[in-house]
Amino acid sequence: MDDKKVEHFKHKLLEARKQILNSGIMNDYQDLHIQSDDLADEADLASSTINQQVSFSIRDREMTKLRRIEAALERIEEGVYGFCVESGEAIGEKRLETQPWAEFCLEVAEEKEREASQRFRRA
Repeated sequence: MDDKKVEHFKHKLLEARKQILNSGIMNDYQDLHIQSDDLADEADLASSTINQQVSFSIRDREMTKLRRIEAALERIEEGVYGFCVESGEAIGEKRLETQPWAEFCLEVAEEKEREASQRFRRA
């Protein structure tokens, strides 16, 4: 991959990181607290608990994405960006356009998804 394309993807990664950090989702803790008023009513408590679980899930997904963005930026610095961390094969540019933090080529990613699906079915 030439330097111009690497810079393009670096810019996309930095923008994605900025968007996560500036979204406020990582700094807003109000929805993680259950109000004492909600404890008296089971419906309110259930609603608050569900909202809390959704917030945890969103935060977890965004933190995972942020870690993957940081890892991709490190791969750029190391000069190995755009190559699958498992197989060493080039990651398709179409894949990198939609997911610049991708660490696996399509074939490896699909295999990992199949393995995860099989583990899920067994559990």
